[in-house]
Amino acid sequence: MKKKIVIIVGHPDKESYNFSLAAAYKAGAEQSGAEVREINIRDLDFNPNLEYGYRKRTELEPDLLHSQETLKWADHIVWVYPVWWGSVPAIMKGFLDRVLLPGFAFKKRDDSLWWDKFFTGKTSRIISTMDQPNWYYNWIYKAPSHNAMKKLTMNFIGVKSVKITSIGPVRMSKDAFRANWLKKVEELGRKNK
Repeated sequence: MKKKIVIIVGHPDKESYNFSLAAAYKAGAEQSGAEVREINIRDLDFNPNLEYGYRKRTELEPDLLHSQETLKWADHIVWVYPVWWGSVPAIMKGFLDRVLLPGFAFKKRDDSLWWDKFFTGKTSRIISTMDQPNWYYNWIYKAPSHNAMKKLTMNFIGVKSVKITSIGPVRMSKDAFRANWLKKVEELGRKNK
């Protein structure tokens, strides 16, 4: 059976290296026979502000409804984004807030601290770029965006297997460094990992 993969790009600049990484992953995945869909958050028409929190429902725009359908469809969710200020870009955070809603991605249980997870059985890959060495981000800062995306987002909604590929430092990197990572990411796509 063909693997169903969604690639979600959280960088607001379509000319960024992140879009090249997403294209490399897609090329590899398609070579393997996987079915691939893409969500480029920058192209979506939506209000990134969950203006009432969970107190009052904010109606989902058509692009977000389509994104939810795509997320439900996928077996494997690939996130591609830069680490900015130890987190994800604002537009991506808005996407997470608006799309991974109670009733869609999870459901809080009445009179309980526990919740039901609706994304069980799915896998995920995080591909993030940064302007510092990976060891420094992990050792000194304790990888806050990786922890937030893996543990507090993906694991929270039921995605148990989440692999992380960190690429850095990208700023001032040479063409050979970037080309080498594009090959590695294409191979990840080919293996559907």
